[in-house]
Amino acid sequence: QVQLVESGGGLVQPGGSLRLSCAASGSIIGINAMGWYRQAPGKQRELVAVIRSAGPITYADSVKGRFTISRDNAKNTVSLQMNSLKPEDTAVYYCNADARAAGWSALRPYWGQGTQVTVSS
Repeated sequence: QVQLVESGGGLVQPGGSLRLSCAASGSIIGINAMGWYRQAPGKQRELVAVIRSAGPITYADSVKGRFTISRDNAKNTVSLQMNSLKPEDTAVYYCNADARAAGWSALRPYWGQGTQVTVSS
Protein backbone atom coordinates (compact mmCIF):
# COMPACT_ATOMS: atom_id res chain seq x y z
CA GLN A 1 0.00 0.00 0.00
CA VAL A 2 0.87 3.65 -0.31
CA GLN A 3 0.51 6.24 2.42
CA LEU A 4 0.38 9.99 1.82
CA VAL A 5 1.11 12.43 4.64
CA GLU A 6 0.45 16.15 4.21
CA SER A 7 1.84 19.06 6.20
CA GLY A 8 1.87 22.83 6.07
CA GLY A 9 -1.73 23.93 6.45
CA GLY A 10 -2.84 26.65 8.80
CA LEU A 11 -4.35 30.09 9.22
CA VAL A 12 -3.13 32.96 7.06
CA GLN A 13 -4.34 36.46 6.29
CA PRO A 14 -5.56 37.41 2.82
CA GLY A 15 -2.62 38.09 0.56
CA GLY A 16 -0.38 35.78 2.55
CA SER A 17 1.42 32.60 1.57
CA LEU A 18 1.51 28.97 2.66
CA ARG A 19 3.42 25.95 1.45
CA LEU A 20 1.88 22.50 1.55
CA SER A 21 3.99 19.37 1.35
CA CYS A 22 3.08 15.73 0.84
CA ALA A 23 5.28 12.66 1.16
CA ALA A 24 4.38 9.27 -0.24
CA SER A 25 5.68 6.13 1.41
CA GLY A 26 5.07 2.41 1.46
CA SER A 27 5.58 -0.36 -1.05
CA ILE A 28 5.74 1.97 -4.04
CA ILE A 29 6.58 0.56 -7.45
CA GLY A 30 5.92 3.79 -9.32
CA ILE A 31 3.93 7.02 -9.23
CA ASN A 32 2.39 8.72 -12.23
CA ALA A 33 0.51 11.88 -11.35
CA MET A 34 0.69 13.65 -8.01
CA GLY A 35 -1.52 16.55 -7.15
CA TRP A 36 -3.63 18.58 -4.79
CA TYR A 37 -7.38 18.78 -4.47
CA ARG A 38 -9.47 20.84 -2.08
CA GLN A 39 -12.92 20.72 -0.59
CA ALA A 40 -14.66 23.68 0.96
CA PRO A 41 -17.67 23.26 3.27
CA GLY A 42 -20.77 22.39 1.30
CA LYS A 43 -18.86 22.02 -1.96
CA GLN A 44 -17.50 19.14 -3.99
CA ARG A 45 -13.83 18.25 -3.96
CA GLU A 46 -12.07 20.02 -6.83
CA LEU A 47 -8.72 19.80 -8.54
CA VAL A 48 -6.21 22.48 -7.58
CA ALA A 49 -3.10 21.34 -9.42
CA VAL A 50 -1.59 18.14 -10.76
CA ILE A 51 1.89 17.29 -12.03
CA ARG A 52 2.58 14.16 -14.01
CA SER A 53 5.75 12.10 -13.97
CA ALA A 54 6.62 13.25 -17.47
CA GLY A 55 6.17 16.87 -16.42
CA PRO A 56 2.85 18.25 -17.74
CA ILE A 57 1.16 20.44 -15.13
CA THR A 58 -2.48 21.41 -14.87
CA TYR A 59 -3.83 24.18 -12.64
CA ALA A 60 -7.38 25.14 -11.83
CA ASP A 61 -8.20 28.49 -13.43
CA SER A 62 -8.88 29.96 -10.00
CA VAL A 63 -5.28 29.43 -8.83
CA LYS A 64 -3.27 30.09 -12.00
CA GLY A 65 -0.56 32.65 -11.40
CA ARG A 66 -0.84 32.31 -7.61
CA PHE A 67 -0.09 28.65 -6.87
CA THR A 68 2.91 26.60 -7.97
CA ILE A 69 3.13 22.82 -7.79
CA SER A 70 6.46 21.03 -7.70
CA ARG A 71 7.62 17.48 -7.31
CA ASP A 72 10.69 15.52 -6.27
CA ASN A 73 10.47 12.15 -8.00
CA ALA A 74 13.44 10.74 -6.11
CA LYS A 75 11.80 11.46 -2.76
CA ASN A 76 8.19 10.83 -3.83
CA THR A 77 7.13 14.23 -2.59
CA VAL A 78 4.91 16.95 -3.99
CA SER A 79 4.57 20.53 -2.78
CA LEU A 80 2.15 23.37 -3.38
CA GLN A 81 3.35 26.94 -2.93
CA MET A 82 0.33 29.15 -2.43
CA ASN A 83 0.75 32.91 -2.77
CA SER A 84 -1.70 35.81 -2.76
CA LEU A 85 -4.18 33.70 -0.84
CA LYS A 86 -7.83 34.69 -0.84
CA PRO A 87 -10.65 33.83 1.56
CA GLU A 88 -12.17 31.66 -1.16
CA ASP A 89 -9.07 29.45 -1.01
CA THR A 90 -10.21 28.28 2.42
CA ALA A 91 -10.71 24.52 2.30
CA VAL A 92 -9.32 21.18 3.33
CA TYR A 93 -6.50 20.36 0.93
CA TYR A 94 -5.88 16.75 -0.01
CA CYS A 95 -2.79 15.23 -1.56
CA ASN A 96 -3.39 12.66 -4.29
CA ALA A 97 -1.13 10.20 -6.04
CA ASP A 98 -1.82 7.74 -8.83
CA ALA A 99 0.56 5.01 -7.77
CA ARG A 100 1.32 1.38 -8.29
CA ALA A 101 2.03 -0.51 -5.10
CA ALA A 102 3.71 -3.88 -4.73
CA GLY A 103 1.25 -6.66 -5.42
CA TRP A 104 -0.92 -4.51 -7.67
CA SER A 105 -0.79 -4.66 -11.46
CA ALA A 106 -2.25 -1.24 -12.12
CA LEU A 107 -2.16 2.31 -10.93
CA ARG A 108 -4.75 3.34 -8.36
CA PRO A 109 -5.49 6.63 -6.60
CA TYR A 110 -4.31 7.24 -3.06
CA TRP A 111 -5.31 10.12 -0.80
CA GLY A 112 -3.84 11.88 2.19
CA GLN A 113 -5.83 12.69 5.29
CA GLY A 114 -6.21 16.35 4.38
CA THR A 115 -4.86 19.57 5.85
CA GLN A 116 -6.92 22.64 6.67
CA VAL A 117 -6.10 25.96 5.02
CA THR A 118 -7.96 28.97 6.36
CA VAL A 119 -7.57 32.42 4.82
CA SER A 120 -9.08 35.04 7.06
CA SER A 121 -8.31 38.39 8.62
